[in-house]
Amino acid sequence: MEQPTSYDLLNKIDSPEDLRKLSVEALPEVCNQLRNKIIDELSRNPGHFGSSLGVVELTVALHYVYQTPYDRIVWDVGHQAYGHKILTGRRDRFYTNRKLNGLCPFPSPAESEYDTFTCGHASNSISAALGMAVAAARKGEENRHVVAVIGDGSMSGGLAFEGLNNASSTPNNLLIILNDNNMAIDRSVGGMKQYLLNLHTSEGYNRLRNALSRKLYRWGILNDERRKSLIRFNNSLKSMLMQQQNIFEGLNIRYFGPVDGHDVTALTRVLREIKDMKGPKLLHIHTRKGKGFKPAEEAATLWHAPGIFDKETGERIVMDTSGMPPLFQDVFGNTLLELARKNDKIVGVTPAMPSGCSMNIMMKEMPDRVFDVGIAEGHAVTFSGGMAKEGLLPFCNVYSSFMQRAYDNIIHDVAIQKLHVVLCLDRAGLVGEDGPTHHGAFDMAYLRPIPNLVIASPYDEHELRRLMYTAQLPDIGPFVIRYPRGRGVLVDWKCPLEPVEVGKGRRLKEGTDLAVITIGPIGNKAASAIARAEKEQGMSIAHYDLRFLKPLDEDLLHEVGQKFSRILTVEDGVRNGGMGSAILEFMSDHGYHPSVKRLGLPDRFVQHGPVNDLYAICGIDEESIYHTITQIIKI
Repeated sequence: MEQPTSYDLLNKIDSPEDLRKLSVEALPEVCNQLRNKIIDELSRNPGHFGSSLGVVELTVALHYVYQTPYDRIVWDVGHQAYGHKILTGRRDRFYTNRKLNGLCPFPSPAESEYDTFTCGHASNSISAALGMAVAAARKGEENRHVVAVIGDGSMSGGLAFEGLNNASSTPNNLLIILNDNNMAIDRSVGGMKQYLLNLHTSEGYNRLRNALSRKLYRWGILNDERRKSLIRFNNSLKSMLMQQQNIFEGLNIRYFGPVDGHDVTALTRVLREIKDMKGPKLLHIHTRKGKGFKPAEEAATLWHAPGIFDKETGERIVMDTSGMPPLFQDVFGNTLLELARKNDKIVGVTPAMPSGCSMNIMMKEMPDRVFDVGIAEGHAVTFSGGMAKEGLLPFCNVYSSFMQRAYDNIIHDVAIQKLHVVLCLDRAGLVGEDGPTHHGAFDMAYLRPIPNLVIASPYDEHELRRLMYTAQLPDIGPFVIRYPRGRGVLVDWKCPLEPVEVGKGRRLKEGTDLAVITIGPIGNKAASAIARAEKEQGMSIAHYDLRFLKPLDEDLLHEVGQKFSRILTVEDGVRNGGMGSAILEFMSDHGYHPSVKRLGLPDRFVQHGPVNDLYAICGIDEESIYHTITQIIKI
């Protein structure tokens, strides 16, 4: 893993315009230096590693062939865009990637004109790029090219197929690049395939083809409908000769490939030759995640986001976590397996994140009872609903921000029928360096209005286990459990699995001056702030763990309304429509008129950075809660 002592070519590239001044022969060395730059930077400042290494050649070829930023490149998800950032004027700031007030973790139009569309969630690139291509045509921008880059994993999302379907029926010149780094859509069949690839991407062939098409249109022999028929015939002929089939054949989308995605010279040639072709096109390339760094090539999942590592040896530098509380996700994963051993109705469902949510623990022992449905959150929920309708008990684990994509599925396919599906929202609240596309900010607010749902959030690891046990008991109906990314507070996290009365919170401590109501693990920060305020200021503060956002514990809230004139609510979710709003509504509906101060996430998208820093920015860290308490009582 020898690293260069300098980046002589890369350091001269301050924009893609500088890249385009180089000869084609220089591009392989640019790729080499760019790849080593990514390895060097990410060894010290962690991020999404394997994906970015896999598209180095594609990134260079795209910016070399296309006149960016006038031409639009739309990245799907954005895990793979580090090379793009380095080539587009952010090389010298790349060391700030994912850091507080530094470069964004994903492409963001607010950061650079080269970042054409917000990234973070999967499968939106084709739809967004199609919209741009249609807009360019409407504005008469005939020379503007639009390219969508999507991975084979993202192609499994329903939105990608909706975009493909629309691209096939809407006049456009969109190019879709399918970055296939895992799933083989086509099998290699040797010389015939290469011959046809060369034929159909050759400049001479396509110049002749386009000229003939124009003449046939002019003579009235060819029209749009007949053109579509010819494309279908062309694709069918290729399928017959090449003994291959793919989903694009019936969509009137011209298909090219597969091409070696690590041959920058070949990629450049192919992109140039198909660049000005009319109509929607798809270029299929094969790449390898982690390309150029052997450990990442051999363990793609582990090196998706490996943390800090030694770039010379490939050894990951893993923090010693012995004696620390476990990750919430691991408590979930181990508890799910424990429950599944006793309840044979339990199955697990996850959209492409078994390791991320620790459902791989159950998957290892019970592979036939865990379903990884790919990047398809809406399907995951409806699929779970179908199983529940027939008597199974799905634990469907989706990150909070990704569950936003399944909102209708929750309402239409689970809640209306009151199906017994346990929706587990991992990464609820602020998640840190992944930023605004990944913060689980909205789940309490968007789920609270839905009838038939039970919505709960555990104070600690013991509460998570008890809520999971409760959720799988008979006749419970749809049950939501939200919990954060990261570690809890209990080293001794195992406890007996006991039921919790649905809709019942807890009074954690008595008090007379102020009632603090919290929900979820943020309550631990409030507890520390309360203890400090009582010790340093001589205050008497009651603390209630609401536990259930829905149904509300009315007895608990009546107690608070009758005893306290001042209430502070704290939640790791948006203030608008969240737990604090629910308490305000209850107090107003029942004739109580306390002064209520709500702490939570503001009405803006919160930036990326370390979670504790973001807590402070949002005013929900221990110090901020302490100061709010003292201010309330002094008023």
